[in-house]
Amino acid sequence: MKTRLKTGLLLCGGVLGGSAAVAAQKQPNILLVLSDDQSAFAVGCYGNADIRTPNLDRFASEGVRFNRAYATSPQSVPSRASIIKQIALFLIVLTTLLPGLSATAQQTPAADRVTMYTFSDGLSDQLQELTGNPLLHRYAQTRERLSSGKYRPLYHFSAPEGRLNDPNGLCYWNGNWHLFYQAYPIENPIAHWGHAYSPDLIHWKDLPIAIAPSIEERVYSGSTLIQGDSVIAMYRGVGQGEMVAVSRDPLLLNWRKPAANPVIPDLDPEKEQPVFARGGDPFLWYCDKLYYAILGGYSDSGPDGKRMFAEYLYRSPDLLRWEYLHPFIDADPYAFVGDDGACPYFYPIGNGDEHILLHFSHKSGGKYLIGNYDTQLQKFIVTDGGNFNHGPAKGGGIHAPSACPDGKGGIVVLFNTNPGFPRKDDFSEMMTLPRLLTWEEGALRVRPWDAVESLRRDHIRLEHIAVLANQETILDGITGDALEISMEIDLGKTKTFELSVLRSPDGQEHTRILFQRDMGKPTREYENHTPTSTITIDNTHGSRSPLFASRPPETAELSFAKGEKLKLRVFIDRSIVEVFVNDRQSVTLRTYPERDDSKGISVRTAGNGAEILSLDAWRMESIWTDASRQTRRSADGTRSQQSADGLPTLEIHKPYKNR
Repeated sequence: MKTRLKTGLLLCGGVLGGSAAVAAQKQPNILLVLSDDQSAFAVGCYGNADIRTPNLDRFASEGVRFNRAYATSPQSVPSRASIIKQIALFLIVLTTLLPGLSATAQQTPAADRVTMYTFSDGLSDQLQELTGNPLLHRYAQTRERLSSGKYRPLYHFSAPEGRLNDPNGLCYWNGNWHLFYQAYPIENPIAHWGHAYSPDLIHWKDLPIAIAPSIEERVYSGSTLIQGDSVIAMYRGVGQGEMVAVSRDPLLLNWRKPAANPVIPDLDPEKEQPVFARGGDPFLWYCDKLYYAILGGYSDSGPDGKRMFAEYLYRSPDLLRWEYLHPFIDADPYAFVGDDGACPYFYPIGNGDEHILLHFSHKSGGKYLIGNYDTQLQKFIVTDGGNFNHGPAKGGGIHAPSACPDGKGGIVVLFNTNPGFPRKDDFSEMMTLPRLLTWEEGALRVRPWDAVESLRRDHIRLEHIAVLANQETILDGITGDALEISMEIDLGKTKTFELSVLRSPDGQEHTRILFQRDMGKPTREYENHTPTSTITIDNTHGSRSPLFASRPPETAELSFAKGEKLKLRVFIDRSIVEVFVNDRQSVTLRTYPERDDSKGISVRTAGNGAEILSLDAWRMESIWTDASRQTRRSADGTRSQQSADGLPTLEIHKPYKNR
């Protein structure tokens, strides 16, 4: 292939059927002529004395000649396709020099040792090619070998091999949810974008590495944007800046990067003095025919120049040329000194004007802000905010988010959780369950994603259990390390209700969940001095292992009305416990019981007794077993369908395709 320039001529006025006719029109016709597949100086009007091009020369003399017009790609691709489609050239996927060999291995550029694969464009062909893919075969073997690991989850997503970090670019495409995440393949354990897909956000199937380093050193966090028949990824390319890649195929297996990368290059500290401390992890959206991206970072605007949360806004007409505008948020009253704004996700939420900005702080973990998006000023005006993590960022807490609208005004989000225990059996990190966030009556609601109910097995129901004051009650018959427990409690006069899970028979090991009514700080509406209630999760006695370091007890506040019933949903999965309280608050941590018999459940109160009105418990099935991939009845009672690859398709929430 050769690199060529396209000759561009803009013709108007008399060349289009007579000057008199055109003059009578208020709006002239415009004809753009592209003389393709030749250099710019192969025509007479551009200075060639040997080649005769009288018609093009006449057009040029009567119209406008573009002397500084260049093709938008350095390769020989038809620029007219971009003009016809009116979108950036690389979104048409005509910018790669790599041959489209069906499922044949290709080495990524630079020194990466991970084998990358190019797949066909049709779904049936892709599924057939995946069955014989050597990387997926290795993944399956590794999952089987590690499945019996003491702390490896049954129904939370974990990487097929090696460690896992931030989730990235969660999106719904072609009938499936796609999750990307920072993967560390064993051939070259630096950050790549790993990839899995699911029809319901619960049952996952591994896919080959999606994006590998090329000119960048590592592939860090970012987001995806669905636009037309393309999915655009924008991410942090370490050592280069912000990068883009595009995919159009059914399973998002083939990703191509334009030659213009990095589209937002890192500042050269030897040549430029940055006016702000910039971050990365770009979140991308499209509004009024322009692309916008916020880059998570920090500023030195805190007390005595200390670090503070910041997000920086960029704008582009074509994804390739970006200009910096300004900080996206003037001030975040809900941030701690030392917070930053990594891994941002920004979407409308609810049925009004509210937007939510989810992000990660390397100091305090997963967080969110609520506010209004001023599209005239291109500013986010913060009105509320809070935390998903209620302790330090490290040591077994909630880490970075990846989020996507559910199509009904809600936001589905999941987080990676960092380890609180040395790596064991080649495993450490995992994802939380997906959660649905909604904005209702001026408050954020948080619920587990409905499709998790498809994993329920062996139902046990208990009713009207009296819990005597100051006495621990063992719930015989409810044991396990992969359970869902749903409880409704009448607290009566007691202010304290305690639930212990992963409990050894003698109580030496247990993870404690503690609800305390009206014992929190006053609400933000300070004038009424109404106290909040609190939910605490505590793994101080979670393990006897000398390798285990417990996490400081995490306490989160929530509003709780007088006389209201306490509703708890608790998910236990070997080394993670997630708790949801009255759809208003959640707490999560990692815990690592050493004893094999630490699977019991107990309850107690303090001061006064209480009554458990109902308790439902289920053994939760593995998301990786063949049995879990059969057609089943969904949470709302409708029969689900099987997708083309045999995974169940649970129609619980309508897909979100684009803003």
